[in-house]
Amino acid sequence: MTRAGRWIEDATTRLNEVIVSRPRAVVVAFLLATAVFAGGMTAVETQTNPTEGFSEDLPEQEALDAIENEFDEPFTAETETTQLIHGGNDVLTREETLVMLRLLERVDSREGLYMASANGPATAIAQGIDPSAETPSEMRAAVAGATDAEFRRVVRRLSERPGFSAAVSDDFNPTETSASTTITVIRHDVPQGFDDLQSVQTEIRTLANDEPADIRTFGTGIINAETGRVIADSLLIVMPVVVVLLLGFLVVAYRDPIDLALGLFALLMTLIWTFGFLGFSGIPFDQQQIAVPVLLLAVGVDFGIHFINRYREETVQGYDPVPAMRTAANQLAIAFVIVTVTAVFGFGANVTSGLDPIRNLGIVSAVGIVFTFLIFGLFLPAAKLELDRLRERYGVPEFGTTPIASEESALGRLLAVSVSVGQRAPAVFVVLLLLTGGAFGAYGAGVDTTFEQEDFLPPEEEPGYVEYIPGPFAPSEYTVTETLNLLEDSFSASQDASLTVYVEGPFEEDHALEALAAPTDDPPDTLAVGEGGRAETTSIVTVIRSHAANDEEFAALVARNDLNGNGIPDRNLERIYAELFDSSAGERAGQYLTDDRRGAQVEYTVESGATQSEISDDGRQQAERYRYAATATGQIVVFDAITAIIFDSAIQGLVLAVGLSGVFLVITYGVLEGMPMLGIVNVFPITIAVTSLVGTMRYLGYPLNALTATILSIAIGIGIAYSVHITARFVDEYRENGDVATSLRTTLTGTGGALVGSMLTTALGTGALGLAITPVLGDFGVLIAMSVFYSFVISVIALPPALFLWDRLRSGSPTADPTDPVEPTGEA
Repeated sequence: MTRAGRWIEDATTRLNEVIVSRPRAVVVAFLLATAVFAGGMTAVETQTNPTEGFSEDLPEQEALDAIENEFDEPFTAETETTQLIHGGNDVLTREETLVMLRLLERVDSREGLYMASANGPATAIAQGIDPSAETPSEMRAAVAGATDAEFRRVVRRLSERPGFSAAVSDDFNPTETSASTTITVIRHDVPQGFDDLQSVQTEIRTLANDEPADIRTFGTGIINAETGRVIADSLLIVMPVVVVLLLGFLVVAYRDPIDLALGLFALLMTLIWTFGFLGFSGIPFDQQQIAVPVLLLAVGVDFGIHFINRYREETVQGYDPVPAMRTAANQLAIAFVIVTVTAVFGFGANVTSGLDPIRNLGIVSAVGIVFTFLIFGLFLPAAKLELDRLRERYGVPEFGTTPIASEESALGRLLAVSVSVGQRAPAVFVVLLLLTGGAFGAYGAGVDTTFEQEDFLPPEEEPGYVEYIPGPFAPSEYTVTETLNLLEDSFSASQDASLTVYVEGPFEEDHALEALAAPTDDPPDTLAVGEGGRAETTSIVTVIRSHAANDEEFAALVARNDLNGNGIPDRNLERIYAELFDSSAGERAGQYLTDDRRGAQVEYTVESGATQSEISDDGRQQAERYRYAATATGQIVVFDAITAIIFDSAIQGLVLAVGLSGVFLVITYGVLEGMPMLGIVNVFPITIAVTSLVGTMRYLGYPLNALTATILSIAIGIGIAYSVHITARFVDEYRENGDVATSLRTTLTGTGGALVGSMLTTALGTGALGLAITPVLGDFGVLIAMSVFYSFVISVIALPPALFLWDRLRSGSPTADPTDPVEPTGEA
């Protein structure tokens, strides 16, 4: 050991001496800190919008916000809408239309629902029968008073209008006047600063459920409501399973009820500290954060099992509790610090992400790991000594005091097999492992990357295990995903997404509106959803045509200035704008043309089922076709940009985690032991484990998404603990006997047994996330469990040959036969 290493060891020994000499004071201090953090738990806020936060500070989102701010305030209000999806065998009958109009009448009668207008096939039919009908009650009276023949005649006439066809499903038959699905959009005129659309839409859903028809309510409020419930439901399902699994394995690992209770209490303290920090810091609890308690429980179990197991290795040799704890603490302290720092590097690498939720996950998990180290590294040994003293004073018997594995056990012999295999041709095995890892990594480079709202929503069909969940833990009923799929299947145009093109004018010039409308002909594939392959758009041109259809005086003004008779004025535009903005259509016109007439936006309906990348690419291509400067934006473009950042974050986090961990380990082993190359040996197994994980992800079809993008760096943070624990114990043994084979056998049969226990609890504990309702959490849980298993197995397989090769390179000669006496060696 180097001089610096001895100084660090002395400092660690002095700290551990405080723990073993004043355990009661340590316990009281930690309990007081726990009470403080418990106060912070009351301030934790839940983030219900699944995609909110991902686009913050994103240039594409800032551009969209800037564009929206240039238009009149009604543009913002226009986004506050609720969709009513009416389904059935034929929803264009008079009876079904009356049901929809009666629902709209009930919604309109409630002031708290802020209904300003409603547009859909039912309202269009009613106004086609009676153009003077404006309110839902007047519309219902018009339909009720019409004959069946008159009703069908109006529907046939309306079928020629693009707007009407867009609101009915693809199976619409104009001749039979039938369709299986229609969409009616309610626009809400809400007060400024209103942010409770969720309660509005849930109340509308209640009203819709009372009607004798299949009418589904859909909108951002419904999505947020179900997202909030899915977070609670996922926790309610996952956490009991995690606790049961951990309890089962901890019973096997501890085999003593008092030690078990202590381990569980330490885990509870870890969660209280972490959630308290969450509340004090103001970081919201979202779906990504559900993974944090599971990760911390996994690491905490690992620390706890190692400490108790190492302590028992000393007590079974006859040492008293204080000397035994002193030895265990001194030997594990450095390993715990190394594991904690590398875990912080792995989890904290996500702090560099350009996406706030991923960045927050990195912050909270890194802080939580530090809390876990403090609680299991300082509190647990002090509390264990106090409990053992009380146990001895009151004569409470011990139920399990032996370590998990020994050299004589079957598990110990199995773990030591890799020592014999790795000793024979270490260089060959190391090269073979490198080639295998490289092949997995090269294959995994083609893994998909996605960011979609559906990732955060529950699946349309509940998993089979849900029916076996007891009532108090059973999840709620979810409709959002089913509704989204219905919209995608029933309509050729997407009903929940659109593309916006912002066009910079000026628009007072003659033919400016012609230039704005011209690109609708022959657009790219994903935008060609209108009749004859044209684009279906909404813009200031749409507003002018719509108002002209309802105002004869304005129509005459447009006609006088329309040189080619296509309904688009070619001159005198300033007067036309003045008349339009002063009319009843002025509010809507302000949504598509700025007051200074220098900016306009065109909303494109996009093909249902098209990918974000396809729509974004086509949107940028369409923007280039405008005569004026134009920019494609909108939620789809923002989501596509987030997808690109997710991939960059995953790679950046992986490189940063591996790089920081490698540098830290090289410096640590160089300073402590004078053996810097042991740091490279430590990183070797986890690098292969991560490349194997990426290859498996691609093979099994798991994409990198908003949560699984963190898996690579988190796998480093969790998985490197196995190689660190093995290497740390190996160094202690190697320092005493100088023989690699003997040191490895002792390590793998002693520490290896604890690693098996922690691997099983960690893998199954994190794997329980696979039971979460949302796909993004389920995928994350499965992949974390897989990464833990890979990290353990590859550490046990790869470290022996790597350490044999390290010793051979270090000494400059082949490793001596393990049966020959070898004097202890060390590097200064």
